[in-house]
Parts: sequence; structure tokens; C-alpha cells
Amino acid sequence: MATVQIDQRGLRVRLGRWERLGAMHDDVEVPVASLVRAETVTDVWDRLEGVRAPGTGWPGLIMLGTTRHDGLKDFCVVHRHGPGLVVELGDHEFARILVTLPVEEATRLASAIGAVVDERRRDAT
Repeated sequence: MATVQIDQRGLRVRLGRWERLGAMHDDVEVPVASLVRAETVTDVWDRLEGVRAPGTGWPGLIMLGTTRHDGLKDFCVVHRHGPGLVVELGDHEFARILVTLPVEEATRLASAIGAVVDERRRDAT
């Protein structure tokens, strides 16, 4: 299962060996400057948009890799209809990152991302 880490440098999505193979992508790193907002959702699958290209997908079961919609790309590590994290990005290769995670972990990460974004905004003023 993917792990998500946040610190003062940014966000990192670490993929397991099979996820890396299915996603056809290495770990994803996002600098703090590209973080816009994050939210915990009860069903990450419902937030998927577009078509998979490249990656691995099976409806309702797994979506690994890149999805494309409206000229944008999302990075997805979504397993079934479970809770997780949706992170909106700006000025980055991906518009969003969607990851299935336990609700407690997703909530903790969304809060930590919000704190990092708020700190960045305070420092910019």
C-alpha cells in the first residue's frame, strides 16, 4: 500500500513495488509551493475523473497511475471504494493526487498539509 509523507519540503507518495509496476510511475514528490489544499473523503473512487493513461485499472477494484481529464492529469493510487486523501495541486505535473488510506491517516495528513500551506501563505505576506 502507498504511504504518504508531508514535511516542510513537501509531499511524497511512496509506492509499493506492485503499485509502482501497476502505475507505471515512480514515487511522486510535490514541493510545498505546489500544494493548494487537501481533504479526507469517504470514497476516493467517487472522486476519480477521466481516463487512465498510463496505468492499471479495473472498475471498482483498482486505479493506479495517471488519469487524464479536461486537459489535466491526476495521479491515483486508489484501491476499491475506501476512504482516503485528495490533494489539489497548482503549478505541478498533476492537478490532484488521490490515495486510498485509512480515514485516521488521511485526516492527519489533510490537517498537516493544511498547516504547511497556511505557513507558506503566512511567510509569503
